[in-house]
Amino acid sequence: MKAIVYTHYGSPEVLELKDVEKPIPKDNEILIRISATAVNSGDVRLRKADPFVVRLFFGLFKPKTNVLGGVFSGEIESIGSSVQRFKIGDQVFGHTDMSFGTYASYKGFPEDGSIALKPNTIKHQEAAVIPFGGVTALYFLKKASIQPGQKVLIFGASGAVGSAAVQLAKYFGANVTGVCSTANIDLVKSLGADKVIDYTKEDFTKNGETYDVIYDTVNKMSISESLQSLKTYGTLILSAAGFSEMLQGTWASKTSRKKIKVLTGMISHTAEDINFLKTLIEAGQLKPVIDRTYSLEQMAEAHTYVEKGHKKGNIAIEIH
Repeated sequence: MKAIVYTHYGSPEVLELKDVEKPIPKDNEILIRISATAVNSGDVRLRKADPFVVRLFFGLFKPKTNVLGGVFSGEIESIGSSVQRFKIGDQVFGHTDMSFGTYASYKGFPEDGSIALKPNTIKHQEAAVIPFGGVTALYFLKKASIQPGQKVLIFGASGAVGSAAVQLAKYFGANVTGVCSTANIDLVKSLGADKVIDYTKEDFTKNGETYDVIYDTVNKMSISESLQSLKTYGTLILSAAGFSEMLQGTWASKTSRKKIKVLTGMISHTAEDINFLKTLIEAGQLKPVIDRTYSLEQMAEAHTYVEKGHKKGNIAIEIH
């Protein structure tokens, strides 16, 4: 089968199209013929091993996992002997968590993983871009225990996680303020944000507004300055934080007079989460946002674009 393989860390050019062995599903696995995947910020960080701490988990001198890609949409081609939840021909989408491997034509996947039947209302490339931002935003918003009527600010509201967070926070009944650049104001409004702040013209930390939840989806916000815009007992979400920002957040949670809660670190997810996102998609309450679509052969080009940090929503990859 075709796959994008990388054997050392570096620039997008380390990603090479190769023929590799097609997986054979184990007893509890399904074999998915992948129609689409996506390039996310996490893939870029792993490709570059940046921050350096990536190497401690994924290979000190070279990557242990040679095929990246954590999300997918496709069709089940075969199933293991003990599989009961799915059948051959089912159209499915999901998130591989740390097993990766979806920059390829096929992926063997456990039937009890984070996977669900694909909504009939959307195409494969639209389904493939939902899980990364969707499960990340869902995990942190649930941990923040968002209540109807709370004021939530989402920094980086036009990105993969941000565009999902705006829609999910609205679903949970919050009053949502999105922060983005001038070019993305209309997009963020169309996702349901009650107010949009153009960060090139206004600093949200200086407008006197306070919020129950401030969610930095892109790791580009000043933690110390944002604290003054957080209400007492408020929650600060740092879903894209590096190690230094995690330390800053932990320090803030222990020393702030406002008795704030800081949420950061790795996420976890299940099939229940993917099914929840599926339900919202089918109800028209969660829309996939795709900036560009590339072919598998254009993977290096897709990574180059994502690395610039200006994408709207997601970058889809079609696999034929």
